[in-house]
Amino acid sequence: MLTCNIGKKERGLRVVLGIALIVGAFVVSGSAGIAMGVIGLIPLLSGVSGNCPAYTLFHIDRCHPKGHH
Repeated sequence: MLTCNIGKKERGLRVVLGIALIVGAFVVSGSAGIAMGVIGLIPLLSGVSGNCPAYTLFHIDRCHPKGHH
């Protein structure tokens, strides 16, 4: 199971951004539209799961900031 490392507000923003990019992919045609859709999956999936692999790599935790447990 993935550990939460993204705060609630950031998770919401990532979900909204991901959905916006995926919806935009249907408006833009060709390779650019496909790229938008694929790129939109990244913030959407990290927002839904609450885990960002890059944050894990760099030991960033915005879900449980120090001093706020």
